[in-house]
Formats: sequence, structure tokens, C-alpha cells
Amino acid sequence: METDHTVLLVDDNAQNLELLEAYMEDLPEVRVITATNGLEAMSKVAAESPDLILLDIMMPKMSGFEVCKRIKSDPKTRDTIVVMVTALNETSDVERAAEVGTDDYITKPIDRKALVGLVRNLLATKGRE
Repeated sequence: METDHTVLLVDDNAQNLELLEAYMEDLPEVRVITATNGLEAMSKVAAESPDLILLDIMMPKMSGFEVCKRIKSDPKTRDTIVVMVTALNETSDVERAAEVGTDDYITKPIDRKALVGLVRNLLATKGRE
């Protein structure tokens, strides 16, 4: 990738957040910011305009579904790439994620190479828009 990108990691579990941060170290061209709940995520989206968000679904204060729905319904943020990263793997959860506008969906436990490859590809695609 030629340009730097900002990735927002959102998870209420500190260990999951640390793991995602460690995975993002494989992408030195990416600036990583974090949030520990949905409200904080919305604040970071407004302040930092991330290019991509790795978003947990089950969080206090505001679920990942609600965060994604708000991001995708706002003309200023609707082009932000949102990838749900969750332990939920029922068909209904995947369908609900699609309904709120998620760009992709990854279930935990996360495969490092798959996640890094996905983030790299999505950001490269965004850079060509």
C-alpha cells in the first residue's frame, strides 16, 4: 500500500484488543487506534475518520450491530470499511450483520494470516476508489 491508513479496533475485552493490536503489527503502514465500547468507537470515528474498523458485536453500552448501523447510515462515514469480529457464528448473526451494512464478518478465534490478508486487501481496494 502506498498510503497510510487508520484502523480502529473495537472490543470490550482487553485481551482480544491486545491480540488484534499484535496482529496489526504485521501491517506497519497502518496506524492503529482502539476503543473499548460502542460509544467510544463512535467518538473515535468522529474524531479520527478511520479507514477500516474491526468491530466486536457483543459490547456494553452499544452493540457492534448498532455501531455499524450508525456508521453506514451517516453520509460522512458510510464508506468506512466495517469488519465484524465476533464469537457469534449463527446464520442469523451473519444475516443481521449484513443488514446493518458490514463489509465482512470474521469469527473468533481469529487466524492471524487471514485477518492481516483481509485488512490489507480491503485497504488496498479503498485506496483505489
